[in-house]
Formats: sequence, C-alpha cells, structure tokens
Amino acid sequence: MEGAEGHGEQPGPTERSHRSSVSSVGARAADVLVYLADDTVVPLAAENLPALSAHELHRAVREVLQLPDSALEAFALWLVSPLLEVQLKPRHQPYKLGRQWPELLLRFTDAPDDEVAMDEPSLQFRRNVFFPKRRELQIQDEEVLRLLYEEAKANVLTARYPCDVEDCEALGALVCRLQLGPYQPGQPTACTLREKLDSFLPAHLCKRGRGLFSALRGREAKAGLGEQGLLNAYRQVKEADGGSGEREASLGPLYRAYLLKCHELPFYGCAFFHGEIDKPAQGFLHRGGRKPVTVAISLEGVHVIDSREKHVLLGLRFQELSWDHTSPEEEEPVLWLEFDGDSEGMPVNKLLRIYSKQAELMSGLIEYCIELSQAAEPPAPPDSAAAPPAASGPSPPPPQRPQLRRQGSVVCSRLQHLSTIDYVEEGKGIKRVKPKRTTSFFSRQLSLGQGSYTAVQPSDSLEPSSG
Repeated sequence: MEGAEGHGEQPGPTERSHRSSVSSVGARAADVLVYLADDTVVPLAAENLPALSAHELHRAVREVLQLPDSALEAFALWLVSPLLEVQLKPRHQPYKLGRQWPELLLRFTDAPDDEVAMDEPSLQFRRNVFFPKRRELQIQDEEVLRLLYEEAKANVLTARYPCDVEDCEALGALVCRLQLGPYQPGQPTACTLREKLDSFLPAHLCKRGRGLFSALRGREAKAGLGEQGLLNAYRQVKEADGGSGEREASLGPLYRAYLLKCHELPFYGCAFFHGEIDKPAQGFLHRGGRKPVTVAISLEGVHVIDSREKHVLLGLRFQELSWDHTSPEEEEPVLWLEFDGDSEGMPVNKLLRIYSKQAELMSGLIEYCIELSQAAEPPAPPDSAAAPPAASGPSPPPPQRPQLRRQGSVVCSRLQHLSTIDYVEEGKGIKRVKPKRTTSFFSRQLSLGQGSYTAVQPSDSLEPSSG
C-alpha cells in the first residue's frame, strides 16, 4: 500500500473475531473503538470522523489511558483483520482506509471474494515496528511496560514468536508470577497451573495426547515435562525476586524481565507477512510443491519462519543480504532474498524466492528499516582519534543479550529446508558456481556497516526488462 508502514498475514496467529472500529460502531457513527493488546476496549467519541488522522486518535488514546510521552513512539495505530494487518502512519485517516479495506485485501491477499466481502478491520493500539528495543528498555512507566508485555505474551502464546521449550517455560513462569503472585511452597500450585496451562504456555505445549498411540509416542510424558518445567521455573522466579513484596507491589520489574527475555528472540517486534517458498525436490519423482511461511521484518533484519512447524528457516541481518521484488503481470509477485551460502563445500550466491502478494509491502519495509538504521548509526571516529578516558561521561549501557544458540533451537536457520537458486554472472541458475562472487542481481542492499555480505554492483536484472 503506497505510503503505508504496514504488513499483513493471511491468516495470522493473532486472529481475533471480526470487530468493527471505524465504521458504524454503536449508536453514533462518530463512536470509535480502539482495542488494546489484552483485548480491552478504549471507546472514543470523535467529531468529523472521516477527517480524523491516526495521530489525533493516537493522542486521544494516550489521554484516556493517561500514558506518558514515551508511549508516543512506542505504540502505533493498526488496522487489523484476520486477512491483513497494516500499521498506520500519523497522517493516515483510519476511517477512509477502513472504507478502502476491500480494495486493500484484493491487492495484498489471495482471499476469496466472499471472505473479502465479510472482512472488516478493527483499530488496534500496538507496538510500533520502528521502535528500537534499546529504547524500550529505557521505559519506566509501568502501564506502558504492561501494554508491551501483554502484546509480547500474546505473540508467545499464539506461537507468532516461536520459542524453545526452555524459553516458553521461563516466560510462562514470569506470567505465573504476575498472575498468581510469588510462589508459595505447600499450596496446590501444580493443580492451578494445570487448570490454566494455556494461559502460561503455547497451545502446542499444552496438548495432551489420548489413547495407546499417543502414549507410545510419548505425548503424555512430554506434556507432563512441560508442566513440571513450568513449575520449576516458577520457583526460580520467586527466588530471583527474593520473595519480597506483595502482589500489589510494583510489577514493572517483572514486565521488564519478560520483555528482556523476549528481546533474545530475533523476531521480537517484527512486522509479519504471509508467503510461500518452494520445497526442495524430494523422492524419485522430484516432487516439490510449496511451503507456507511467515516473513518477519524488523529494524535488524529478516526472518523466514515455517508457518506450520513454528521454527526459523532463514535469518539474515541487513548486512548479510540484498533484495528486490518483482510483480510481473502474468506471474505471482515475488520477494527475492540474496545471501551468501555454500554448495558442496564451495561458496555460492543464493537466491530465495518468496511468493506473496505482499512482496511490495515487504520490500518497502526492508528499505525503510535500512534507512532508519543507517540514520541512527553514529559516524565512525577517525582512526587517529584517541579514545576518551574511561572515567569521563556516563558508563555505556550493558550489551544486549545474544540470540539463542542452542543445538536445534527454533531460532536457528535451517538452510537444508530451503530450495534456493545458485548462480554466477549473467544470472544463470546452475548447481556449481565459482567460488568468488562476480555479480549481484540487486542494488538494494545495506552499504554501510560491517557484515559478511559484500556489496557489489549489479550487472544484470532478475527478470527480462518489459519496457
């Protein structure tokens, strides 16, 4: 969508019921309902609704919730339905975009006509994709932290943020502490956790198999282990908190601890898009087909996530890729990602093709995120500049925690599950290629900063020029 800072997924794990926000709500057409991450509603009475901007509605929500200035950049207004999600710019007019919703669905989704006719977006107050994680940790207001926590928790529980079991348990334990208070030995905590397990862990960790075959596959044991792991992690939260303070005491440190743990996930705070990729050829007949994926884009890079298996297939920082999108009239729109790899032990240039009607949105978001990251980078000091004394000025903030590196972690790339194109000069796809890059298809790439991907000038286009 031209000028939109948005994304879409079809359908997304944060599906909600159809809820109208900006057209004919309530007794008066000027009533506006804005939904928060915990599904509560902020009703607003607005005059001249068709001309009202997202910036004005954003300010009205902050006033009703009595949020500090830090909420201005931390949150944005979104138009959201099960078919498409779009983050609004301050100048956008939500009412008009709501009226144009069917046109947006036809342009950016593959939804059938009957679903397009029935779909209606809701207006939501959610985290701003362009809000850096480092600034999030500087927030002190407890209500702002709570709203960020509620959104992150929903994304973890619905597996929009895929997590390893250990991290699901650690995050679920913080939810237990927030909802149930400090762990108290001797109380029937295990029974309480079992009854509300889906409030603490993603659904796939709460399922209990039934019958002989389930028992043989060990599903019962797995569910019990997840439950016991959650209980053990809950005990550790109590120890880490020192057991001091009542449930009514400040919960800000717990919200912050949850967010800090989520920051270890490389796709935290991303915009999410729906797409498909080619499966590697398998079997005697070399059958491939396509695999549904979710493309997560943030200020830091791009991640391609298996929509069914809930694990990362490919994770790239902007320094490690070039990209482009194509929208030929006769074929599907495609987002192309180019990155370094190897084939049979030799370095190659790899192309991943992501089929999606949202390729244009994804490409625009990547470009904008790179522009923001480059603008935020301080200029490198000259080599001859002496380092300042260690005692001068405030101490630098602690470094962020590294991404998870467990063996087989869901956040690690699985290149063997990808069907890519390896190529040499003139853009010919072949199996074996030269060990040195001689050309790149794309001029769109991060030219500043250090990374393993060497920016080069393109000598050929991805698709034949159509004039």
